[in-house]
Amino acid sequence: MPPRPARSGHGVGRCRFLGQGMVRGDEHLGGEPADVDRRLADRHEAMLRRRALGGYRRDLDGVDLDQLGAAGRAVMADGQPRRTTELVRMLAARFPTSTPRALGEMLIPALIPVAQMPPRGLWRAKGGVRNILLSSWLGREVEPAGEGADPVGQELVRRYLAALGPASVADLRAWCGLAGLPAAVGAIHDELVTFRDENGRELIDLPDAPRPAPDTPAPVRFLPAFDNAILGYQDRGRIIDDVHRGLSVAGARVILVDGRVAATWNVDAGTVVVTPLRPFPRAERTDVAEQGRELAMFLSDHETDRVQVAASPR
Repeated sequence: MPPRPARSGHGVGRCRFLGQGMVRGDEHLGGEPADVDRRLADRHEAMLRRRALGGYRRDLDGVDLDQLGAAGRAVMADGQPRRTTELVRMLAARFPTSTPRALGEMLIPALIPVAQMPPRGLWRAKGGVRNILLSSWLGREVEPAGEGADPVGQELVRRYLAALGPASVADLRAWCGLAGLPAAVGAIHDELVTFRDENGRELIDLPDAPRPAPDTPAPVRFLPAFDNAILGYQDRGRIIDDVHRGLSVAGARVILVDGRVAATWNVDAGTVVVTPLRPFPRAERTDVAEQGRELAMFLSDHETDRVQVAASPR
């Protein structure tokens, strides 16, 4: 079934989907509220704190993070959506720092579980990020998960494998940035199947997941910036050549040909522009152009199918 972004936007507006800063600290669109509740935010809190401190440790020196989080939640408790900059201005006098941005990066999403309000997440809608307490968005408080079992970690393992398996535990951690996942994998290990890669690493997967034969042709795919197909593995060499690895962190949009990154793409005045990273035989150029036309139609609501494939590098 082709993607229907307007339907997803409708789900955002009706609280069925919402955006949160979670995996790797990036914004992700979650499913039903039960899947994106306080327990999921709590599972990412320690990782998000570490990432914020990694960039702003000196700026946050002397700031009591527990007090900062409590103060931020108290401000947000009125249920009013706020931009991060607005929240920082309200707290800056109590928590002075040489870099106000450091407070914002630590407050949201590391210390305060929030959701991003529409129009963020709506198709073809623009607007600044306005945050609201997750409990206000859901209309209920959710108790954090107790000690011992890690149902959120286990569910993350299943969902990761459903999209990106087979993979190693190291791949899983590289994807989400969370610690403690080997225990979650161990708890559901009997549900999984295992393999060994060419280097002897154990790979895990869901038993019913599709695993095409190695000689199965891989269709051309246009990927958005920071797609999990690239960022979802510790060893990105399985999908992108070392010489082009910088593209994966620079926000470039790439194209997969035969399962590997072979070009970049962007949109210029409604035309999908393809820039090959290696020579394209005629058949590959034809396939890329065809998929580019499909993408142009999708992005323009069927108004244009213009695509331009630049000359291949020599």
